[in-house]
Amino acid sequence: MRKTAASQSGIFDSRVLIGFAFCLVGVFLVLLGLGLYPGASARAQGPKQNQMDVGAPQVVPMVGPVSQDQDLRALPYIPSSTQFEERRLTRYPPSQIPSQGKTDPVRAVRQSAQAAAMPTPIATFAGINSGTSACNCLPPDTHGDVGPNHYIQSVNSSIQIFNKTGGTLSGPTTYNTFFAALNTSGTPCGLNQNDGDGFVFYDQLADRWVVSDFAFAGGLPGPGPFYQCIGVSKTGDPVAGGWWLYALQVDSSNPTWVGDYPKLALWPDAYYLSVNMFDGPMLGFQGVRVYALPRSAMINGTGAPNPGAVAFSITPANLGDQYSLVPATFRAGSRPPAGQPEWFMDINSSATAGTVETQIFVRRFHVDFTTPANSTFGVGAAHTPDGTITVNGFVDAFITGSTLIVPQNGTTAKLDTLGDKLMTPLVYQNLGGTESLWASQTVNNNQNGTGPTAIRWYQFNVTGNTIPATPVQQQTFNNGADGLWRFMPSIAVDAQGNMAIGYSVSSSTTEPAIKYAGRLASDSLNSLAQGEAQLIAGAGHQTHSAGRWGDYSGMSIDPSDNLTFWHTNEYFSATSSASWNTRIGKFQFPSLPQLVTAVS
Repeated sequence: MRKTAASQSGIFDSRVLIGFAFCLVGVFLVLLGLGLYPGASARAQGPKQNQMDVGAPQVVPMVGPVSQDQDLRALPYIPSSTQFEERRLTRYPPSQIPSQGKTDPVRAVRQSAQAAAMPTPIATFAGINSGTSACNCLPPDTHGDVGPNHYIQSVNSSIQIFNKTGGTLSGPTTYNTFFAALNTSGTPCGLNQNDGDGFVFYDQLADRWVVSDFAFAGGLPGPGPFYQCIGVSKTGDPVAGGWWLYALQVDSSNPTWVGDYPKLALWPDAYYLSVNMFDGPMLGFQGVRVYALPRSAMINGTGAPNPGAVAFSITPANLGDQYSLVPATFRAGSRPPAGQPEWFMDINSSATAGTVETQIFVRRFHVDFTTPANSTFGVGAAHTPDGTITVNGFVDAFITGSTLIVPQNGTTAKLDTLGDKLMTPLVYQNLGGTESLWASQTVNNNQNGTGPTAIRWYQFNVTGNTIPATPVQQQTFNNGADGLWRFMPSIAVDAQGNMAIGYSVSSSTTEPAIKYAGRLASDSLNSLAQGEAQLIAGAGHQTHSAGRWGDYSGMSIDPSDNLTFWHTNEYFSATSSASWNTRIGKFQFPSLPQLVTAVS
């Protein structure tokens, strides 16, 4: 039957409407897939998430300077924020990490046949412990650095300042006390809400100290806002010389995002900071954020830092499996050439346990505080690496469903290695015009199973702002496969080019202890040929089921001679749930005075 004109018109109209409806659905699905439809993120992740600013540099205002002119010993005591187990936030939740292989048997501990020419400690002394920290916190996140006349140690709640023979000059001083003068700023830094991840370093170019932690209300998970708190000493005397205090909101566009695992470094043009971004209420990974802090203004306290910090953000989609970017710092040798951008390095944090990785990712940060828009980080709007270095295969130190893999004597409680990242510091050194970067990490190269974990270290030649295809040297150090588990490394290089790494050791038949190993510049490549020495033996272990054992340790070179290594780390003097101790110690290789060079 032939249709009338009216009926044909109705059919036409309905087809148009149906087609239009399908188009709208298609547009909606595309926007939803891109995460651009309003509420799409909230439907996928719970509470509504803000979008991370990417591409162009962002200028981040800083609160301060606030002048703190009192001797630290005269400050009124303010208790630390209440905390116990610090939550470990990772690129991929351990419960989502599948395994690629079966479990291997644990090897028995035996005496190593390796050479043991490593110098023994010149001296060691006790640092902050769980009692004097006054935070009842786990882990301590031990860190520290040495200056001409002082050693400053940091744990999650406090700092303590020592002379170089171990005498206490001030503290422990809680971060709440230290940053209390910021109370007029309205930031959590000055409102007794400091929450840890402390970090300290000495700026030998200006004879200044830098102390930092993060602060936020309500703990994690929580809504924020989240701040990084930073103190810069006014003189070389960190006890009585006064401080300039600053506060930096990690991302004002996303106030519910926490900047976790902050790492700082010294470079001539700026202090550099990196953080991993997690949504505070949901704790989902949101990418990484890096900052250049206006070093000159912060040292001099010349009004509010102008224009502020310069920051870049990288989204999870543009990172792939990466996170925890580490900025480079330096001590012995010459400073970097004028205009040399800052270096950042990182590795993959695999989504699958047992994945063999072969890459170190390298990015350069060029900051222009005069014209911030000229600043760059990595390549393009996605901030992809400037280069990738191929290294010997390694396996990140975690297993299916857990990062707790290190055994201890007399308990089933195991320890976390932080074995999914390069560790701080990333050391830059310029000796006679040869520029190198040195890095270390924990690896699990018993590849189908549980260890023992080992220390992997690298040297990269970056002379003339080049990124090499492969390292100058690299090694997975297990001291002749003696069966001990080595983890939590930190690395340093002296003015002669000698290198040492400090770390924790443990096994099912030995108590956790602090050891270190090293090499002379004249030793054969790819070897810690001087073997291993002990800073202090453990006399107990940790039974708490959380398994947290610091997030980092600290190794540095004494600026007085550019030869003496100082290391601080965690151990237990008696078995307990979480009554940890820390130790500070120093050692030195035989010196060749004609080769010793100060920072120029």
